[in-house]
Amino acid sequence: MNQAATGVSLYDRDFNLWIADTVACLKAGDFDHLDLENLIEEIDSLGRRDRRELKQRLRVLFGHLLKRMYVASPEDFRGWEMTIRNQRKQLQDLLEESPSLKNYLLSEFDHLWRSTLSEVKEDYPTTGFPDACPFPQNVDLLLTQRFWEQ
Repeated sequence: MNQAATGVSLYDRDFNLWIADTVACLKAGDFDHLDLENLIEEIDSLGRRDRRELKQRLRVLFGHLLKRMYVASPEDFRGWEMTIRNQRKQLQDLLEESPSLKNYLLSEFDHLWRSTLSEVKEDYPTTGFPDACPFPQNVDLLLTQRFWEQ
């Protein structure tokens, strides 16, 4: 049944089939039969998804770095360090796939730092966290340096 008969597009009926059909049209150079409106929307959403993932991973990284550096809870250090390593690896992978996201990370750095600091202060109200960001806006250092050892 086609869209005219059902009133529902393939995109709305069966997303996976829509993807297969779109890929087949692109491979065949059949641009006349592409669902451009939904294709543009999906491609745009891929970029938004990557930016959301980058922001979320950076928030988790900031939070765990802050806890590891300032919260006196040695029994939690190993877990925090494991999370730090994992987030760094995921961020490195994301930046390797899409190097242009580095600029986005730097543009969001201050906002994400302040927002994460606020959340961590709320979770640990008796801990003295710095008001100024102790982390460099150098992505390579942020993703490798063991700040708690300095």
